[in-house]
Amino acid sequence: MATPAQPNIVLIMADQLVPFLIGAYGHPVVRTPHLDRLAARGVRFDAAYTPNPLCAPARAALMTGRYASSVGCFDNAAPFPSDQPTIAHHLTNAGYETALTGKMHFVGPDQLHGFRHRLTTDIFPASMDWVPTVDAQGRFPRGGHAHAYVPPEVGVRPWTKFLTYDEETAFRACEFVRERARRPDAEPFFLLASFHHPHDPFHVTQELWDLYADEPIDLPQPWAGVPRSALDQWLADAHDTAGVDLADPAAMRALRRAYYGLVTYVDRKVGQLLDALEETGRLDDTVVIVTSDHGDMLGERGMVQKRCFYEWSARVPLLVAFPDGRGAGTRVATPVSMMDIAPTVCELAGVPRDGLAGMDARSLLPLVDGDSAGRVVMSEYHSEKVHAPSFMVRRGDHKYVYIHGHGAQLFDLAADPAERRDLAGGPGAAGLLSDLHAILTRRFDPDALAAQAADSIRRRELIKNAVRRNGTSWDHVPRFPQRERYVR
Repeated sequence: MATPAQPNIVLIMADQLVPFLIGAYGHPVVRTPHLDRLAARGVRFDAAYTPNPLCAPARAALMTGRYASSVGCFDNAAPFPSDQPTIAHHLTNAGYETALTGKMHFVGPDQLHGFRHRLTTDIFPASMDWVPTVDAQGRFPRGGHAHAYVPPEVGVRPWTKFLTYDEETAFRACEFVRERARRPDAEPFFLLASFHHPHDPFHVTQELWDLYADEPIDLPQPWAGVPRSALDQWLADAHDTAGVDLADPAAMRALRRAYYGLVTYVDRKVGQLLDALEETGRLDDTVVIVTSDHGDMLGERGMVQKRCFYEWSARVPLLVAFPDGRGAGTRVATPVSMMDIAPTVCELAGVPRDGLAGMDARSLLPLVDGDSAGRVVMSEYHSEKVHAPSFMVRRGDHKYVYIHGHGAQLFDLAADPAERRDLAGGPGAAGLLSDLHAILTRRFDPDALAAQAADSIRRRELIKNAVRRNGTSWDHVPRFPQRERYVR
């Protein structure tokens, strides 16, 4: 039974959700009434960053409170080891019933990672099929991601399997809440509901498309003359951005219009879950958290997808609403990491602090209660479509990006929120660059991580080929025994 000392906890995730395009974060057009309601009665973090701008590593960091490289999760085909304690393990041991519904991008044979229930399969493979290997010339195969960002690949469809998946994710989440209402004296619960959208493909129903028929649509800022880093160029090559026209206003208007529709769609799923909690009386004893694994460039700087540390890729929404109104209406400007959710959830559940000693993350609760001390936030990226590891350090208003062996970038986000002026080569920057690089190398060893990632890819390529030959699968198949579900 939930108590103030051990409330129910619901963590809602979207994939590739950009905070700048949410009504709850001040966007004047995108309709997100349910997220707006949550933000009004909760705490909004205005400088939350992903610990890794890629799906699987970001989620591994969230689950463990540790940087993904420290558990060997370098890319979207890297297994999430079963010997790593997760928030689901911690909360199970604290007396919680734990359930997962939706997308978590777990790679490997363990598809539970501490959850008692997994109510859906995953939408992407549990196998190592996506190992990031290069050809004989050292080039990554062009994934063509950029082509998914322009018509005709953007626009209206009658329906998609991705929408079906999110419908099932929401249904299973709501059913879990309703089923729990039949057992009011059961242990408190932790529910993680994770949606695919607004991740591409950017296919929307006619109704969602029509919502924004007469609305002004934001277009990417012009990027002509903006310098490209080595990381930018690697991603441009791999995504094949040269193969499409990301400067075409009509194409970008269609992209953003579809994205707006998918954001509204996800908001509706959030609303369904909030309604289920409210209808069953559980909203009064449940902490609700909403976030995303990373953002999406959506044409900014002539870029698509994620995998970089610009604000559109690395920033994530983060909302926390407490049943007692704790911190209601608070806006936290202090930079934080999405993986800070891990120790926060554990603290809320009463997990002993000595059990969290291995976490890199820090609890958000002091910030909720008014602590204004500055924090340093870091992020990392490895392997997939890039030729060297890269890292981000955010301290105060400054963001430092280091591409190992290929230069650095420095931005003052207060003076230049659009990151148009790289200060790294400017006068007076040397001392600041040295300080931020020292922070980075105290936590990360770029040479060692590059070697570890390369070794991991070699091993996984061999295993991938063997698994394919054997025809075996690690994909999770949920079971709902019908004899036990209804009256017989």
